[in-house]
Amino acid sequence: MWKLVFPVLAAVFAVGLGSLVGGPQDIDINQEGAREALDFAVVQHNRGTNDLFLSQVAKVVKVQRQVVAGSKYIITVKMGKTPCRKDSANELCAVHTDEALARPYQCTFTVWSRPWINDIRMLDEKC
Repeated sequence: MWKLVFPVLAAVFAVGLGSLVGGPQDIDINQEGAREALDFAVVQHNRGTNDLFLSQVAKVVKVQRQVVAGSKYIITVKMGKTPCRKDSANELCAVHTDEALARPYQCTFTVWSRPWINDIRMLDEKC
């Protein structure tokens, strides 16, 4: 009897959880580690562009976390241009309110974080 009950219960729990164990889970951007991953991704994105002006997040569309050897964050955001030049010293700049100046675009960043060894890396960037 237990040979039948165990697989049935396992299937019920797996379906009841509503997601694949070990797969990406939707989370809030304010969850521990997610904001740090996004900030890191934006800095890396700005370093990699040839634009003279910084881009910032205008809207967070979706955030997912997958537990691997650390945490893998898949973050989709709408980005926009700011009036701040890349060489400006630590200015806080908001995205232009004029859509023609902001030139909005969407990016998906994949960031791998292992905080216990102080390691964070950009795995993928699609804009």
